This record gives sequence, structure tokens and C-alpha cells, in this order.
Amino acid sequence: MTVRARTLAGLTLALVVGVVAAPKTAPVPAQAKLLAFNAQAKALLAKMTLEEKVAQMTQPDQLFIKDATEIEKYGFGSVLSGGDSDPKTNTVEDWGAMYEKYQSHALKSRLKIPLLYGVDAIHGHSNVIGAVMFPHNVGLGATRDAKLVEKIGRITAEEVRATGINWVFSPCVTVPRDDRWGRAYEGFSEDPAVVAELGEAAVRGLQGANLAAPGSVLACAKHYLADGGTVYGTGIPNSTQPGGHYPNDQGDTQLSEAELRRIHMQGYITAIHAGVATIMPSYSSWNGEKMSGHKYLLTDVLKKELGFEGFLISDYNALDALPGDFSAQIEKSINAGMDMVMVPEKYKEFYAALKDLAEKGDVPMARIDDAVLRIVRVKIAMGLMDPGRSPLADRSLQARFGSPAHREVARRAVRQSLVLLKNEKKTLPLSKTAKRIVVAGKNADDIGNQSGGWTIDWQGKSGPIVPGGTTILAALKAAAKGGEVTFSADGTGAAGADVGVVVVGEKPYAEFFGDREDLALDKDDLAAIANVKKAGIPVVVVVVSGRPLILGDALGQADAVVAAWLPGTEGQGVADVLFGDYKPTGKLSFTWPRTMAQIPINVGDAAYDPQFPFGFGLTY
Repeated sequence: MTVRARTLAGLTLALVVGVVAAPKTAPVPAQAKLLAFNAQAKALLAKMTLEEKVAQMTQPDQLFIKDATEIEKYGFGSVLSGGDSDPKTNTVEDWGAMYEKYQSHALKSRLKIPLLYGVDAIHGHSNVIGAVMFPHNVGLGATRDAKLVEKIGRITAEEVRATGINWVFSPCVTVPRDDRWGRAYEGFSEDPAVVAELGEAAVRGLQGANLAAPGSVLACAKHYLADGGTVYGTGIPNSTQPGGHYPNDQGDTQLSEAELRRIHMQGYITAIHAGVATIMPSYSSWNGEKMSGHKYLLTDVLKKELGFEGFLISDYNALDALPGDFSAQIEKSINAGMDMVMVPEKYKEFYAALKDLAEKGDVPMARIDDAVLRIVRVKIAMGLMDPGRSPLADRSLQARFGSPAHREVARRAVRQSLVLLKNEKKTLPLSKTAKRIVVAGKNADDIGNQSGGWTIDWQGKSGPIVPGGTTILAALKAAAKGGEVTFSADGTGAAGADVGVVVVGEKPYAEFFGDREDLALDKDDLAAIANVKKAGIPVVVVVVSGRPLILGDALGQADAVVAAWLPGTEGQGVADVLFGDYKPTGKLSFTWPRTMAQIPINVGDAAYDPQFPFGFGLTY
């Protein structure tokens, strides 16, 4: 099944909903490929002790593994590196060495079952120094280019495999419906049809036509279900957050089942049809019941109705939010359909508790066997169990890690993602023969800011944290032919310039810490724009952000406005469009609000009067 972006309001969504509502009558072809390995998986399962089965369901974080021999002692099925769980030097070579250390220990276990090693690769292999950082999904959604998204998935998979790692917790097929959510930039769009099309393409790119092919990685669609639909203010209490809670990440989605399916399930349908082999349930709840323990949605809908034959992996410590003590939380989640559990630090406690629950019959052996069958079936499909084939890192791929060819694709993605929101008096494109262009704003010369969260550090960081990338300022200087490009962070000293380019917006953030009650441009941004305006020259405002921001007075002061989202490391893509080497083609995949009073606002709302509507985008 393929899904194309909305052309007539409601048409494509109605078609996709029809697929959801239809009963499962035959295996999904792409999922049936996994079933071809059933006999081999069952033969392996028959050799396993209860202890080995429980170990396959356990995923610790390498950061908390004090002795690597625990891998072979227990026979763990997986290891992950969380957001800041890196080798000390964080180079591609050291990532490869770290992966091989743990995989080598897995191969010493009794059954020699290789590890799945998981990592967040949100916009490229973004934990690793030297990797290409692509635009975040919020920008890719504006491209509406499924082939480009698939190509980005291919390159990301290749750079991940260069470090040996074989599993990425990506793509995110969330449908963000409230821009205050700190993970909104991880979603392609507020429109389920766009998410369905681009999420499917991302899975194809990451996994390729064959999971066992060199350069393919195991993909993980997340976060099932409706993490982008939670009601603001329903998150768990936390004193470090504005308002004392996590407003969205662990909140409650309050919708009818029909609306849940229509809005939030579409990306999972297409991901399943693309063959995605793992899915991550969300921290969030649906009408008060946590996804991590939701048997109806995990088993009855996802596995039985939609035909998902891969396995479910919990989010980081997600079981902790379920009711009861740790044993009760494990019992509820596994019986609901969770197959592998991400227990970064409490992995020994999880192992002991699940073993005890199985021995007492509180978790039936049939459920244990089903979970482990799904896990080892995926490993076999990936070729990890093939005789004579090493599961260690393919060092030959390191030669193309962060290569110019990979960066060129990222540069193309940047320029296709830019959305031209305003362009009075033909201010854009800029003239390459201008005598002087003044550049201002905190995001003009900051590779960390333009890359956003999930960049080297979990939350990202301002400053020169990504070597090899190009800031927007550097790109503008390189593109200008003969003219002078000067920089003033606060916009002062612009008098006499031909034009001013003010690059404003957000600083990096990721989940939890990105939730904001006020999305207005900050006072320093407004001051920089005002200072350039005072010079009496044309003003171009470039907004670097993970979501639409309230422009306020800046919109009136600017002659041209460009939404650049979080472009990543290749700032030349911004310069390509500003100077007119490429016309802007991006279209808003999120509604751009006028005021905070309008939020949440989404296309299709009864009273829909945004600053810029969904699908808006000018060109030259």
C-alpha cells in the first residue's frame, strides 16, 4: 500500500482509514518475509533455557554495564547506547571498537546468539563526531519528497553500519498536534497522510530491500501510539519543568478510537507494509491507560489486526510509569505484548523478576516463547546467525562516513526543506554582487543551534560541537561573489549595507526539556531584527527552529521571512536558496500560528485562521 500526501482535504485520509478498519485477511507481504524464518527460529527456541529466553528480552545500556562479561554470562539479547552513552572519544573508530567489544562477548555465550545493538539515529548517526547531520523530520516534511527521505535513510544506515551498530530507534512517525511539545521536530507533519508517506520511505531506506544486506539496519517505528496527541499539562509531575510537569512526553491522549486511528495510526500502517521489524510503544497514555501496558493496542490491534510480525521494544525505563511495584509493572507490560524491555540500569533486577514471574506462571511461557521467537526471528532475518558471516563491524564502510557525497545529499535536503513565508519587493533572492551583506542573530554562526537536539549530546548544545559542518554565516560568505559579508550578533553596525540577513530562533533541546508554554521569538532575536531595520535596509529573517514560532512584530519588520527549521550540518543549503541558485520549493507541513492563543492549531480545525496555513510556501 502507498499513501500520497493530501491533495483534496480528507480524501487520502479516508482511503487510509479504510485500510485500518478492514479486518486482517492475509499476512502483510513485507511482514510475511519474517515468517519465512519461523522454522529456524523455533529450532533455536527449542534449545533455549528459561534463563536464556529472559535474557533475550533484556536490553541494558552499555553505560551501566560494569563488566562486559555479563553479556556472555546472561546471554542478553540486546544492548543500547542512550542519548549520552558514547565511547570517550566519540569517533567512528571508537564506536566500532565499543560495538565489537560487546558483540564479541555475546558470541562467547552458550548459544552464541549475536546482539542487536540499538542507538538513536534521529537525523543521521547523530551521536557520532564526523557523521552527517541531516535536517530534522520537521524540515523533511516540508520537502514532501519520499525518494529523498528514503535516500537519507540509506545513507544513515550506511553510516550506522560503519560503526558496527545494527539497529536504529528511527523513524519517528508521530503526528505532532501541539507545537508546545518538545519533540514536535521529530515528526514529519501534523497531517497523517504526509507522515504515512514519509515514514514508509524512511523505513525502506533504513532497512533496504533485505534486512540481511550489507548497509541495512533494523528500523524502529516510534512511538506507538499518539505520542504527538497528548493534552498539554497531563504529563507526569516533575519539579524541574516549567509548570512542574512534562506537558506532553508522558501525557494523555484523549480521543475516540476512531480519531486515534484516523490521525495517529497511519504511519504505523505504512511502516508495517514497508516491513518495519521493530516498533517502540510510547511513554504516553490513551484515555488514561499507559501504552506500555495496553494489551488491546499492542496485541489485538498492532500484532493481530495490522499483522505486525516483528517485536516490540519498550522506551527508556518506560515500565516505571505503570502501576504497582517493578514486578507488577513487568507482568503487566509483557502480558500486554511487550517483547523486549529497555532497562538501562536495572537490567539484573528485570532479569530476575521476569524469570520469577515466568516460573510462577504469572507470565505464561507461551507469552515468553512468543516474545523470544519474534526477537530471534528478526536476528535470523538480518543474517546475524548465518554460518561464516561475522556480525562484527564492516570497517570498509568507514571510508564513506561523513563523506562529501553524503553531505551533498544533506545539502539538497536543506534547500528543499526551506519554506519562503514572505518576500516583499523581491528582497530575495540576494544579489551575489551586493557590495555588503550584514548577517546578524544568534543562530547565524552556530552549528550546534542549527543542528538542534539529538546532536552529539542528547539535548544538543550550542557552539562548534560538530566538526566538518558549515554554519549559515560561513555558507553565505562562501556564496557571495566579491562582496563583503560582515557579522554582528546583535544587528548593530548595519548602516550602509545593501541588505541584512538576521538568523533567529531556538537553541537546542530534546524530549522533556523542549516543552515551552510560550513560542514567541525571544527578546534578543527581536532586538537584532529591530537593529538591522533601523539601518533602513531590506531585512531578511531566517527562522531556525524545531517548530513554528510566534513571529509577532518581526513579521512586519521583515521584508522576507524564511523558515529553515533545524537544517543540520550543511548550511550551504540555506545559502543556495537565499542567493537564488535554487528556488524555494518547501511547503509547510505544520500550520504556522498567529498567536499562542491559537495553539493547538491544525489543518481541518473548525476555526482555522493561522498566520500561514498548512501547505503554504512561496517561490521566486
